[in-house]
Amino acid sequence: MGTSKQRWRISFHKSPSKQPPIPIEFVCPISGSLMADPVIVSSGHTFERHCVHACKSLSFTPVLPDGSIPDFSTVIPNLALKSTILNFCRSSFLDPPKPINFLTAENLVFTLKATRNPQKLAKDTARFNGLRVIQSETELNRVPSHISTSSEESVTPRSGPTYYSSSSASDVETLNPNSIEEDELLVKLKSSQISEQEEAVISFRKLTRTREETRFQLCTPRILSALRVLITSRYVSVQVNSVAALVNLSLENRNKVKILRSGIVPSLIDVLKSGFQESQEHVAGALFSLALDDQNKTAIGVLGALPPLLHALRSESERTRHDSALALYHLSLVQSNRAKLVKLGAVQTLLGMVKTGHMMGRILLILCNLAASSEGKAAMLDGGAVECFVCMLRKGEFDSESTRENCLAALYGLSHGGLRFKGLAKEAAAEELLIQVEEMGSERTRDKVRKILEVLRQKDEEDEEVDWEKLLNSDDDISQARISSS
Repeated sequence: MGTSKQRWRISFHKSPSKQPPIPIEFVCPISGSLMADPVIVSSGHTFERHCVHACKSLSFTPVLPDGSIPDFSTVIPNLALKSTILNFCRSSFLDPPKPINFLTAENLVFTLKATRNPQKLAKDTARFNGLRVIQSETELNRVPSHISTSSEESVTPRSGPTYYSSSSASDVETLNPNSIEEDELLVKLKSSQISEQEEAVISFRKLTRTREETRFQLCTPRILSALRVLITSRYVSVQVNSVAALVNLSLENRNKVKILRSGIVPSLIDVLKSGFQESQEHVAGALFSLALDDQNKTAIGVLGALPPLLHALRSESERTRHDSALALYHLSLVQSNRAKLVKLGAVQTLLGMVKTGHMMGRILLILCNLAASSEGKAAMLDGGAVECFVCMLRKGEFDSESTRENCLAALYGLSHGGLRFKGLAKEAAAEELLIQVEEMGSERTRDKVRKILEVLRQKDEEDEEVDWEKLLNSDDDISQARISSS
C-alpha cells in the first residue's frame, strides 16, 4: 500500500503536463504570475493590484502586445475574477496564489521599464515566477514578449513546493492553436486597404450572426484587438459592421466577460458619444448585452458608460433609446452605478420622460432600482416622484398592466422613506387612490398596493404629533437658510 502511494507521487511530479493549464486571463500581464488580488483599470484591462501601483509609482505605462495602452487612472477590485481564480485553484488542487509585495512589483516594473530586450525579460520573469509559459507553434515563431495576452498561451504550475521548468523544445506544449479561419480573418482586418477591412468585417458579421460556436471560437484577444481599432474607423461601413459583429460575439454568454476585459468598452463609449447613428444603435445593444453579466456591471459604470447612455435616451433612433434604457436598467442593479446616476442628475431626466409617457415601462424599471438606494430615494422624494406616480395612477394611462405594476413598485420603494414619504403621500391624497386601485387591479397589483397602504397606516409614536405642513416645507426652509448663510 505504501509503495503504491509513493509511485503515485513520483508519477505525479514527473507529469506536470497533465495538470490543467491556467487560463491566460488569470495571469497578470506585468508579473506573469497567477493573480491573487486582480483589479480592473479604466481601460478595461486586469492586472495584479501592486503591479498597477508600481506602474503609477514609477510613472510607467506598458504597451501590450496588441498595441493597446492601459489607463491606470481608476482602479477597482475585480472580485468576480478573484473568486473564479480561487475556485479554479480549489478544483485543480492547487494552492491559492499569494499576492506579490509592492517591492517585488516595483522591481519587475523597473526592469520592464529599463529593458529593451523582450526575449531576455521574458526568460528572467519566467525564472522569477518558476513558471513554464506554454505557447503555440505560431507564437514561438514570433519574438516572445513578457506581457503577452494572446489566447493561445497558458501557464502550467506544478503541485508541490517547487515548480517544473524546462528549456527543452520538446517540453513545450501547443494549446488552442490559431485556426486557419482566424488567421485569414486577421490578415484582412489588419489590412491597410479600406476595401479589405470592409470585406472582412462584413464577412465576420455574417459568420457570427447565427453560428453560436463560431462566436465563441473567434472571440479571441487578437480578433478583439483588431475590432477595437476598426470600431472607431471614420468609414461608415467599417465602423457599423465592426460594432455589429461585436454585438454578435457578445450574445454568447461565455464571451461577455472576455470582451470587457479586452479593453474594448472605452472604444464603444466613444462611438456612442460621436459615432454614426447606426453604429450607436449597435453600441447600445452591445452595452445592454455586456451588462447582462453581473461581473461586468460595475466595470462598465467605472469606464464611463452611464453619461452617454443617459444621453442616448433622447436619441432620434428608437432602437438606440430602447437598448440604452435596458442597459441602464441592468447597470442600475449595482449600488455603485445607482450612486453615479443620481450624481449625474438622472432622476430628473427619468421623471421628465415618465411624465411625457416616453418609454414609460422601461424608465419606471430604472426608477425602481434607484428607489432601492438611499441616494436615489432621497433624490426622487425631493424631485416630486411621489406626486408624479400618484398622478399617473389616477389617470390610469398605462400601456399595460405590467407598467402599472412597475409604477406601484417604484412607489413602494419610496415608501421606505419614512415620515418624508408619508407627508408627500398625504399631500397627494395617495391613500384614497390606492384603495380604489386595490379594488380593480390584478392580484400582483393588489399585493403591491397592500404593502404601500401598510406603510401609510403604520402609527409611529411621533406620528401623532407630526406637523405635516411644516415637514413638507422643511426643505424650503433649509434651502433659504443656506442662501442666507452664503
